[in-house]
Order: sequence, then structure tokens, then C-alpha cells
Amino acid sequence: MSVMDAAQREEFLAGVHVGVMAIARTEGPPLAVPVWYHYEPGGEVLVQTHPEAVKYRLATAAGGFSLAAQVDTPPYRYVSVSGPLTGVVEDTPWAEVDALARRYFGDGADEYLKTLEGQRIATLRMRPERWYSADYS
Repeated sequence: MSVMDAAQREEFLAGVHVGVMAIARTEGPPLAVPVWYHYEPGGEVLVQTHPEAVKYRLATAAGGFSLAAQVDTPPYRYVSVSGPLTGVVEDTPWAEVDALARRYFGDGADEYLKTLEGQRIATLRMRPERWYSADYS
């Protein structure tokens, strides 16, 4: 096993993976939920959610969150990042909602996007400050 260097871990995080978002709670264990996300090397992690969602309320109250992305088949690899919220957009432009859906669904995004029509989607922005990684290849 080796630790990825900065370029490798940023490239990995920029790939299409379902992330697991973890957020502290004042009562009980942290919340950990799967999420779609967007990241470009050197940038921020963006997660979209409904403003009424538990993860939205907890992340805004905590002022940050952690996100782990992994490859769950051999050779295993993962990157985990944690950091503060740097911004919250409470009504994400539809073009950004569309782009994230197409990142994960590709051409099949249209059906999913229909289920979101008329709904408000928020975007949480997090600046990665702590990085952890492993590469078992």
C-alpha cells in the first residue's frame, strides 16, 4: 500500500465516484451518507442536496464536512478530504444541477432530472484542508 501524492489524490478525487459525506452531530454518532459530488484539482468539493435534507442542516451547523471516495474492487484506492464550508448556494442554477446529474447518469440523466423539476437544490462548497489516501495497486 502507498499513499498518493498530491497530484494523484486530486486526480482521483476529480474522477466519478459516489462519495460518502460524513458530518458531525451534537447528539449521537456522525451522519454518513452517499452523495454525488464534483471536484476539480485545486478547487472545492461541491455537493448538491435539498435545503431541507438532514445533511444540509448538519453541514451548515457544523461549518464543514468530510468526504470519502473509493474504488471498492481490487486494487483498492481511496481519498478522504475534510474541510470548512466556503459557501452555500440555496438555489443552485439549473445548469449546475443538470451538469452533476449528467456526470453520474450520462445520457440517461433526463429521467432523473424530471424528478427534480420545480424543486430547489442547494450546493454546499467545501475547501479540502486535510487529505488522506491509500493506493493498494
